[in-house]
Amino acid sequence: MTIKDFAYDHPDRDVAAFKRAVANKLIYAVGKDPVAASQDDWLNATSQAVRDQLVERWMMTTRANYAQDLKRVYYLSMEFLIGRTFTNALLAVDLYDTVREALADFGVDMDALAEREPDAALGNGGLGRLAACFLDSMATLGVPGMGYGIRYEYGMFRQRIVDGQQVETPDYWLTRGNPWEFQRPEVNYRVRFGGHVQKREGTNAPYGAADWVDTHDVLAVAYDTIIPGYGTQATNTLRLWSARATEEIDLSAFNRGNYMQAVESKNHSENVSRVLYPDDSTPSGRELRLHQEYFFCSASVQDLLRRYLRNHKTFDQLSEKVSIHLNDTHPVLAVPELMRLLLDEYGLAWDVAWAHTQKVFSYTNHTLMHEALETWPVEMLGRILPRHLQIIYDINAKLLAAVTQKVGNDVELMRRLSLVDEAGERRVRMAYVAVLASHSINGVSGLHSELMKQSIFSDFAKIFPERFNNKTNGVTPRRWLAQANPPLAALLDQRIGKGWRRDLSQLEALKPMAEQPAFARAFRHAKRENKLRLANWVEQHLKIDIDTDALFDVQVKRIHEYKRQLLNVLHVVARYHRILDAQAAGTPLDIVPRVVVFAGKAASAYAMAKLVIRLINDVAGTINADARVGKLLKVVFLPNYSVSLAEVIMPAADLSEQISTAGTEASGTGNMKFALNGALTIGTLDGANVEMRENVGPENIFIFGNTTPEVADIRARGYQPREIYEGNGELKRVLDAIRDGAFSPGEPARYQGIYDALVNWGDHYLLLADYASYVAKQAEVDALYRDSDAWTRMAILNVAGMGAFSSDRTIAQYAHEIWRTKPVVLS
Repeated sequence: MTIKDFAYDHPDRDVAAFKRAVANKLIYAVGKDPVAASQDDWLNATSQAVRDQLVERWMMTTRANYAQDLKRVYYLSMEFLIGRTFTNALLAVDLYDTVREALADFGVDMDALAEREPDAALGNGGLGRLAACFLDSMATLGVPGMGYGIRYEYGMFRQRIVDGQQVETPDYWLTRGNPWEFQRPEVNYRVRFGGHVQKREGTNAPYGAADWVDTHDVLAVAYDTIIPGYGTQATNTLRLWSARATEEIDLSAFNRGNYMQAVESKNHSENVSRVLYPDDSTPSGRELRLHQEYFFCSASVQDLLRRYLRNHKTFDQLSEKVSIHLNDTHPVLAVPELMRLLLDEYGLAWDVAWAHTQKVFSYTNHTLMHEALETWPVEMLGRILPRHLQIIYDINAKLLAAVTQKVGNDVELMRRLSLVDEAGERRVRMAYVAVLASHSINGVSGLHSELMKQSIFSDFAKIFPERFNNKTNGVTPRRWLAQANPPLAALLDQRIGKGWRRDLSQLEALKPMAEQPAFARAFRHAKRENKLRLANWVEQHLKIDIDTDALFDVQVKRIHEYKRQLLNVLHVVARYHRILDAQAAGTPLDIVPRVVVFAGKAASAYAMAKLVIRLINDVAGTINADARVGKLLKVVFLPNYSVSLAEVIMPAADLSEQISTAGTEASGTGNMKFALNGALTIGTLDGANVEMRENVGPENIFIFGNTTPEVADIRARGYQPREIYEGNGELKRVLDAIRDGAFSPGEPARYQGIYDALVNWGDHYLLLADYASYVAKQAEVDALYRDSDAWTRMAILNVAGMGAFSSDRTIAQYAHEIWRTKPVVLS
């Protein structure tokens, strides 16, 4: 029996049939009369009608996966920044024009509906967006798999700017429900915390099974979202876990009139899936984060083992049928959880369970900064997850014994390799657990992967060199070009066909077109349409008028010192001073008008990043209010940066700021998205900028600053920022103005801390060391922008060179070289 034997007749792809489908959903599913329906009602009904088009594909794919008994990939990530689903689904099922026309017949504007859909608040930055791109590519390539994460109720936070400062408010993205998800109340798992461990009776082996008892438990309930592939019937699933109490209320307490106590346990249990990345500046926040990470790891591993056992009676083929991929260190608790289940629940011997574990897991590292490598205090881990700490100790003991047997009693080497950092407060190094348990450890750009082996994992790389490899990140062209940039996508379709959506290397056909005046004019026209769209957004939301003839200079990303938004601000202030000097002297100023755009969130406990946001807004307020500047310079900070806002910003950018200190950015994917949309890059030789330069040509990118070896040399010799400050008059003037309150007259000392960090304390990210090079390169940017034809030619060549940076290419490499899985075959 097939799915089609049970499925109702789907609406055809003609407009009349789809109108009937939407009307039926509106009346019978949403329960609204079309006369009284709101825009949200129409969006809900239309989304459900489109979702119906996906369900049959979804079930066919699931059945095929079981029938073909394919190896499945389980992608574990704390974040999946999927953005809006509505438009993406329309493009995937090729219903975009049909739905637009059907809704227009009802008098409903599809674009207005799409704007009503909230971004799914399931991530914060590049890590989550990469995971979303990967799910899209896995479905498109037919890689059998699932994404596992948490169904956050509030996401991270909604960012508001009040008096120039970031204010965090709850982002309750589920207010109007989520028509794209399927709740699975029958798919639930008990996740345990606390308690203590008892040696299992009859077990004498030192690494044998144990009983974890007297725990307090939470239920993980599944919610499934279909991830459609493009140009294929294949789909995958994003399964998110929501926390539920094992008991709804304490009825006896309620009957006694103790209403708060009656629901206290329920609320405490369900806090686990409320908020993405709780503030970890407090002990309670750190404990909640540990609860979150284990919660989704435990539910996911229990779920995938249940699925494996549906087709298999033993674990002999586990590594041939299951691949678990860890997206950074957040899901590493899946390692001791798999060991616990295999040992304690299924009765495998330690060596057998560990052999399976090392064949099943693979790990992607996303950072070279030691402070960003997650560690957990032994005391906390032992109190919340006592069995897992015991398993980690056992893994560590076996590791150190093996090292001693191989190299002798090298205490220093054992200290460096140990899974437990004994310096100061004893902490478990989760990245080390991932490296030891995984058969593959990859970085996300060529530079990052080499530095990873040389620095944070150098000892492991010497012992297990075969495990380390590179998989340069990529982005999905469906979301970041076809959906985000309709004017450019239409132009590409007209000139090279639509095949680039599945084979981005076809963009190489644009190279000769860079010399064709007609194509260059059409390319510029597409860019202007996108700049006008952003300008309208800024005017509507911020009441600031920006000139679309100006160069749009854009830096949008998480606010962090290593990403160096502050270096950009220094250049903005220097330009401002030049404009004022020319005005005062009455001399003509040969300067390219610029609109400098910032966006990004700072972690709620990250004081310096939040201070940088305030400085940006203070500088913007001063410059934008200064009549002497006119259209020569505008600065805007766009609040509440999100995927949907990025889809407006990136196609409009002329210049992409990728200016992190060399050796700090693992890859970056924003750099790829900007270049794919025709922006030129100014950046350091950091992350994937290195490979972008190789692909677009060194003459088509603005590279500045110290390289990774030069950064290391500066630090080794002793960084002397005050000498740079004293020796560069323009820079000194900029920093003095910031320090002395030129942009904060009501509180002159507001930015003394920034001045001290840059000049007196020698900031770790060497802003002043790169300042002169950065400003000189910005002058080259100005010179090129004056030559419209030359600028356009270079922009076209950037787009043409981005074929290597598709997430389809990345996922194909993962599937072939790491996961070793085959695509599902659909009849």
